[in-house]
Amino acid sequence: MSDLPAALPPAVRALAEADFSAIAPRFAAAGFTVAEPADGIITIKAAGGAARPAVLVSVGVHGDETGPIEVVAYLLDALSHQPSALAVDLMLCVGNIGAIRAGKRFIDADLNRMFRAQRGTLEGTAEAARADVMIAATTAFFKDAGPVRWHLDLHTAIRPSVYPTFAIVPELIRDEPRGALIDWLGLAGIGAIIMNPASVGTYSYYSAEHHAAAGTTIELGRIGTLGQNDLAQFQEASQALDDLLRGAPKREGTRRPHIFNTARQIIKLSDQFKMAFGKETHNFTAMKQGEEIARDGDTIYTVQYPEELVVFPNPDVRVGLRAGLMVVRVG
Repeated sequence: MSDLPAALPPAVRALAEADFSAIAPRFAAAGFTVAEPADGIITIKAAGGAARPAVLVSVGVHGDETGPIEVVAYLLDALSHQPSALAVDLMLCVGNIGAIRAGKRFIDADLNRMFRAQRGTLEGTAEAARADVMIAATTAFFKDAGPVRWHLDLHTAIRPSVYPTFAIVPELIRDEPRGALIDWLGLAGIGAIIMNPASVGTYSYYSAEHHAAAGTTIELGRIGTLGQNDLAQFQEASQALDDLLRGAPKREGTRRPHIFNTARQIIKLSDQFKMAFGKETHNFTAMKQGEEIARDGDTIYTVQYPEELVVFPNPDVRVGLRAGLMVVRVG
């Protein structure tokens, strides 16, 4: 049973319901090898020939982040009517299908913390099972891929942000693909990039670590209701993604995002955890050296650099998970 809004454009409804029955035959008829290895996952590959860039695009890893679903639905529908324009091998993954259908962020727990070897008490959740399916499909997709590998995990932010669009990029990505990814993020209108030194179980970090993909988690503006998103806020990202999928020449004149390094991850150690500010605090709010960030029993987190900015503040996460990220600007 789906709780999706009644009046949705067909392409948007199809993607939100993980239904590829309209687009798959169009790509297959154009000579592509099309497969659906699992519910909500489709792969479209050129038959034979030289290796093409392998691009994984994921949406709906959080079920209430619906803007990217709309963006990708329209792009994919348009491409399916011009299938020969697809210049990459593509895997599209609709993440938390159950949560999307229910209009919720997740069913049992955050799917974007499940891409790790040890899940602890989260192992028996619906999201852990879904992550296993996504991991298997991702492994198969990249197994025989060439050296150019991308993973764009598209999200929208819960709270306002000093930088309305920003991305998290794993530090372990090699210099050349990392540079290409950062250039593309500039084309997509991304205002800030956070370099991430360690995984917290996200899908894009998993792809970077285990499959040598230029993976990134991208926050594309604010969260909205499916079918009612202001698509204007996604215009630059939509154009950049369309260009990537079509192999279009690089556009000139784009701005370079500001670069931030991770100062520390604020981990919730117990139910005594309390932040010194509310979870409604805007992303990239600046704090000065010595200010208290949070306390957790005898553990007190304070700002150590002259200035740090807080991202993703959320004291309500489960014990053991990240309750916030402190970053410093380096570029």
